Amino acid sequence: VSQSFKNFFSLGGDERRVDSRTIYIGHRSCPASEAFIPPPKFCDNRIVSSKYTIWNFLPKNLFEQFRRIANFYFLIIFLVQVIVDTPTSPVTSGLPLFFVIIVTAIKQGYEDWLRHKADNEVNKYPVKVLEDGKPVDKDSEKIKVGDVVEVKENETFPCDLILLQSSRDDNTCFVTTASLDGESNHKTHYTVPDTEKDLDSLSATIECEQPQPDLYKFVGRMHIYKSNQEPAVRSLGPENLLLKGATLKNTQKILGVAVYTGMETKMALNYQGKSQKRSVVEKSINAFLLVYLCILLSKALVCTTLKYVFQNKPGQDEPWYNEKTQREKDTNLYLKMFTDFLSFMVLFNFIIPVSMYVTVEMQKFLGSFFIGWDKDFYDPEIKEGALVNTSDLNEELGQVEYVFTDKTGTLTQNNMEFIECCIDGFQYKYHDSSSELDGFGVTYGPMSKLQQKAGWEREELFLRALCLCHTVPSAPQEEKGFIASSPDEIALVKGAMRYGFTFMGLESKTMKILNKNDVEMYELLHVLNFDPVRRRMSVIVRTRSGDTLLFCKGADSSIFPRVKLEEVERIRMHVERSATEGYRTLCVAYKCLSAEEYEHADKGLKEARLALQDREEKLTAVYNQVETGMSLIGATAVEDRLQEEAAETMEALQGAGIKVWVLTGDKMETAKSTCYACRLFQRNTELLELTVRTLEERGRRREDRLHELLLEYHKKTVQDSPLAKTRYSSWSVGNQDYGFIVDGASLTMVLNSSSDSNTSHYKNLFLQICQNCTAVLCCRMAPLQKAQIVKLVKNSKGSPITLSIGDGANDVSMILEAHVGIGIKGKEGRQAVRNSDYAIPKLKHLKKLLLAHGHLYYVRIAHLVQYFFYKNLCFILPQFLYQFFCGYSQQPLYDAAYLTMYNICFTSMPILAYSLLEQHIGMEVLLCNATLYSDIAKNAMLRWPPFIYWTLLGVYHGLLFFFGVRLLFGNLALPDNGQVFGNWSYGTIVFTVLVFTVTLKLALDTRHWTWINHFVIWGSLAFYVLFSLFWGGIIWPFLSQQRLYFVFANMLSSVSTWLVMILLVLLSLLPEILLPVLRKPRGPHARQVQLKQTRTQTLYF
Repeated sequence: VSQSFKNFFSLGGDERRVDSRTIYIGHRSCPASEAFIPPPKFCDNRIVSSKYTIWNFLPKNLFEQFRRIANFYFLIIFLVQVIVDTPTSPVTSGLPLFFVIIVTAIKQGYEDWLRHKADNEVNKYPVKVLEDGKPVDKDSEKIKVGDVVEVKENETFPCDLILLQSSRDDNTCFVTTASLDGESNHKTHYTVPDTEKDLDSLSATIECEQPQPDLYKFVGRMHIYKSNQEPAVRSLGPENLLLKGATLKNTQKILGVAVYTGMETKMALNYQGKSQKRSVVEKSINAFLLVYLCILLSKALVCTTLKYVFQNKPGQDEPWYNEKTQREKDTNLYLKMFTDFLSFMVLFNFIIPVSMYVTVEMQKFLGSFFIGWDKDFYDPEIKEGALVNTSDLNEELGQVEYVFTDKTGTLTQNNMEFIECCIDGFQYKYHDSSSELDGFGVTYGPMSKLQQKAGWEREELFLRALCLCHTVPSAPQEEKGFIASSPDEIALVKGAMRYGFTFMGLESKTMKILNKNDVEMYELLHVLNFDPVRRRMSVIVRTRSGDTLLFCKGADSSIFPRVKLEEVERIRMHVERSATEGYRTLCVAYKCLSAEEYEHADKGLKEARLALQDREEKLTAVYNQVETGMSLIGATAVEDRLQEEAAETMEALQGAGIKVWVLTGDKMETAKSTCYACRLFQRNTELLELTVRTLEERGRRREDRLHELLLEYHKKTVQDSPLAKTRYSSWSVGNQDYGFIVDGASLTMVLNSSSDSNTSHYKNLFLQICQNCTAVLCCRMAPLQKAQIVKLVKNSKGSPITLSIGDGANDVSMILEAHVGIGIKGKEGRQAVRNSDYAIPKLKHLKKLLLAHGHLYYVRIAHLVQYFFYKNLCFILPQFLYQFFCGYSQQPLYDAAYLTMYNICFTSMPILAYSLLEQHIGMEVLLCNATLYSDIAKNAMLRWPPFIYWTLLGVYHGLLFFFGVRLLFGNLALPDNGQVFGNWSYGTIVFTVLVFTVTLKLALDTRHWTWINHFVIWGSLAFYVLFSLFWGGIIWPFLSQQRLYFVFANMLSSVSTWLVMILLVLLSLLPEILLPVLRKPRGPHARQVQLKQTRTQTLYF
């Protein structure tokens, strides 16, 4: 290996080779003098997000479907019917099962086809690749690592590229990464220095890290080879990397070399398939299924036992009219008992409602359209409405107990406006070409002041800092204004413009400022980038006179420890006051660097930027070394206004018994002020603070102080709280007057104590305190900590239903962690929207989404589930009772056609229509009375008491149907012609009463009638009658036994049958009519009645 290649690995202090890849630009090898490393085979540029292919769809989909317990159970029943001689045809269970499987397969196949279609759009996207210096059209999927790609303005980057050339004179380009990280602002990227203008003659290699998902980190080096010269080494960082999915803006075209392609791009690595979220309703269905499975097994066991008890009686085992064959006599007794048990299982298996799964799926899928169609969710500003990304969680919207919300962009508008500044302790406010100094106005110039003020030199120094310490790349454009990666920076630059200092742009590392009428020029030497850990950013510039200055701006907690104490005291009061008023504050400092200090800093920065290993840590160390001993100039206050109706929305959620937690990375005072403005904290709320400040108050060890504070707050909120507070658990907020504030550092101590026993103890105390507070504010939170908080509450006792809402990429982790994730279609791009379950344009829409839509979705699906179990119990109980009267011979009570079509055709459409359209309480009433939401809290309609009520109702109806018809058959000659009704007539009468009763029961439950309800309810009954007449009125050639030939028509010819059927239907529905009349009104219906009475009395008086 040549000496230069040895240098390749020793630069930047890296003594050992790291896990990296070597890329040959344009697939041209390095000069012969250098060691050649054969490039490994990299993946192509195809994106694959689909789940199935044509070849594996059938086996894979069937395997996934039969993993569901209900489907697998019915498959076993179907196989038993095929193999064993059972009383019912395999069609009776096979047809419903195959219907469910086919419908689900079509739905999943269609969804996967859409994914294939989306993949093809990306993979077939036309791109231009340089070959022999000329652009050649290719499909995106054919790009290889090392290809030089041309991208034009407003096009998206087809893979991850290193920027080699830009059409801009300053060798930069602007991109938006809204589709990646949610940031919709423009970001500046830079070309690699010293690259050839003619890329066809460029001989260079890139060594960079292997693919990893962090969007903000990239470490690499480029070696540029020139004839008879040592290779030039240039560091590569995130500022040189253009990510797949980002869009080129305000730049005619760029050329870049592909470093990561296809599924190795950062966008593909960041694609996080959502974990399957299961709703509380699905868990209840599984619990109820187990109960009904036990009932089924019990019925089969009882009938099998009684059959052999009955056959042990003399003459019953082998009566003269039914002698056994030799094969039956030779069959093993235990085997015969087992096959009889299986036969009874098959006979009673319809108690398990397989079609319920299809109905639930259809209800969720079709019901989700109502959210998208709701005109109240339409926002004329962005010309979009609500979006449903998953329909599986509609009912969860009605069960939310905790809401975790971001602050910036969610509670606030993320629309920054410069309000005021403070220079050397003196306050300056801008009011239309006049300023105020501690309340006094002046007439000339925004910064001029006749009264006591900061020196003019300090004022100018402060304004220069605002004009220079940022990453705004260019002067304001006529249409778009400034372009920057942060709305805060635009607000500060615009603020400096108000006071006469205008930033004119950055050209070839020269920053220009217009000071009144004078143009000042500064050479930009280094940018010390902002990061969430340091919470500050700096620039190093050189003036025309040769002075080297460092300007720094950042959070007060980050700046104050790095400046003189006496300067801090002058500024701190203004910073705290501004934060209390809800403004976002930044402190501004500067430092004059001597030639030696700058030389040392420059060397350290260049070495750190060339490092392939631990580059971030090395850069941070140099940043911290340079940003010390600074002089504090002043502070700024920027306002981020509240979202429209944010306070009303938060008030409504609290009125509904929902706990609201605010999780933000902002400072405590600003976030606290926002909580007061949103009415999460009231003026009489006692705030409990668990922050670094309170932990360091008494000079004790932080952990000791943490334990002491947790015990103190626990005693106050839990132990000393009145019984009224604990009686209503977490749903009563009326008597709770505590607010809890915690910061990221304190939370880390709670979650990661020095000992495991302490951690568990601290977590329990922390959770109990939070659950007894009106609202909780978590400030200075990292994105991962937001997710940890959500997970902590989600896994706490009682497993409360959680909802997270946010608008930016930093909220994605908590959106994915919560039971329900909601994205705001705000200014921070669409990363949160794409990862959410539901997306809404504004925070105010959350009120209707939960209190109206969520409430109704839950009530509808809860009724659907209970109704399905009830109607199947009514269906099978007479079949079970019939065995006691037919010698346990496994004789079916109903015809096979009725068994097959009961759940598919006769009773499915009315409940589907009910579960889509029912409004037991009007939406306006639900929105006006948030407390109605708590009536269905804690899965109230799918708990065991309602389930037992529905089960007893099914038993009552089943008994009434069977024994009511048996009394009718006390008179043998029912028809007028004196003929005798047989067993199929008996079953048909029971079935007719059954269909009419369960359908009319649903009609009685319906509060909101539409033409669709009328059509499906009366249409289903009419269809049953017509089908029965048609099925029994024709001799079907494919049937070996025509059991119902003219049975239904003969049944209708008997007046007694008509009378009994009408009486049985009325007796069955009588409790449904009498109970609401006799009992005292309770629940949601009663609440609506009371509200109507109150309104009437108010109007009357």
